[in-house]
Amino acid sequence: MSEKFDVTVIGGGPGGYVCAIRLSQLGFKTACVEFRGSLGGTCLNVGCIPSKSLLNLSENFSKAKNFQKLGIEISDLKLNLDKMMQNKEKAVTILTKGVEFLFKKNKVSYFKGIGKFKSKNKILIIDKNNQENLIETTNTVIATGSEPTSIPGINFDENKILSSTGALSLKEVPKKMLVVGGGYIGLEMGSVWSRLGSEVHVIEFLDHIIPGMDREISKEFMKILSKQGIKFHLKTKVEKISKSNKSVLIDVSNIEGKKEKFECDVVLISIGRKPNTKNLNLTETGIKINKNGKIEVNKKFQTNISSIYAIGDVIDGPMLAHKAEEEGIAVAEIIAGQSGHVNYDIIPGVIYTTPEVASVGKTEEQLKNSNISYKVGKFPFMANSRAKTIDEAEGFVKILADSKTDKVLGVHIIGSHAGEMIAEITLAMEFGASSEDIARTCHAHPTFSEAIKEAALSVDKRQIHS
Repeated sequence: MSEKFDVTVIGGGPGGYVCAIRLSQLGFKTACVEFRGSLGGTCLNVGCIPSKSLLNLSENFSKAKNFQKLGIEISDLKLNLDKMMQNKEKAVTILTKGVEFLFKKNKVSYFKGIGKFKSKNKILIIDKNNQENLIETTNTVIATGSEPTSIPGINFDENKILSSTGALSLKEVPKKMLVVGGGYIGLEMGSVWSRLGSEVHVIEFLDHIIPGMDREISKEFMKILSKQGIKFHLKTKVEKISKSNKSVLIDVSNIEGKKEKFECDVVLISIGRKPNTKNLNLTETGIKINKNGKIEVNKKFQTNISSIYAIGDVIDGPMLAHKAEEEGIAVAEIIAGQSGHVNYDIIPGVIYTTPEVASVGKTEEQLKNSNISYKVGKFPFMANSRAKTIDEAEGFVKILADSKTDKVLGVHIIGSHAGEMIAEITLAMEFGASSEDIARTCHAHPTFSEAIKEAALSVDKRQIHS
């Protein structure tokens, strides 16, 4: 007899494991199926967590090279890449094991293997030894995440032609790295290897980097990264990639038709991600896919089969771990008959470079396109005492507020600790705050967050320190 569950979650990433834990808390007999052999999905295993570890370690290495001018004298500074990678792996192991502990604590049944639909209420699980296990389920939540997209005709070998996964595990610092795509992931990984000594070039098809972010932030960000040594080639597309024994050759052309050839040690293809649904048996089960290749769901995250739900990167919306987590909790509560909800207008995004970039709500371009009248408040970290004190004064805070109501519509930050500071704004926007509300809130001195208060004051041209 196959084991029966109230709900089965296919996928143990941020959306899936959070959903499974919440379901169990709500009293459901819950199973979670994950193919990797370790929980946490792309985020914990080969994404957010290892990349943030390397970003932090490489930043420390880069800072240490400039300690002497600050009065901290060290000698024989050198990079031990093996030890750095061990540190990264340690962080990953601790966190993935932590999720396993949470499963045990919350009595979630954990199945290691590929999960696919045998029928709408039966899930076939195939483990790494090709052993099969069939379980029955009243409801199912698909949370299988996404995988890197490559250029048509080019396959990742994770040796010379890299996805983000391969870029996290290089055995040596490449002399020259070419990054295809000027988005979050490419710029983060490019920053890591640039700090460790690689010559990094970024190829971007558009005329700006970080598409979708506020354009003023994009320009400032590119200016800062260029100063750090990263070379940008905008309005340029890749025509061909070929490998030799020792290098990779990349043929590119720009918008004017000018052709150029790059030779590098490795190329990182970072042009986006696609839903990871290939092993689920969706077509045979009758689950509908939309024109973007994602699973079609209603406002309750239900597919066209009412007992099957989907969340995270397999459905529409930003491909972010925290968005998937919010959906995981929401769908669990909906299955329990509660009012689970995700506010898609207020989902922050962060780029963990140095300086960081963080954003929530609307950009100027989006407000203009929607004919919404708005006011702008800006404040530079150059005028922030904490930033000046620790020599991290690049960037600014930018607040966009409705011209009539003063309601905060969007906030964009480039600067040190931007990823932490955006939380204050996200909470303020969730409560419908005005720029006046933020401006009249006392902020501790000296802190980076004072720049938020000053930017809010600047909305009505009454900032004090600039």
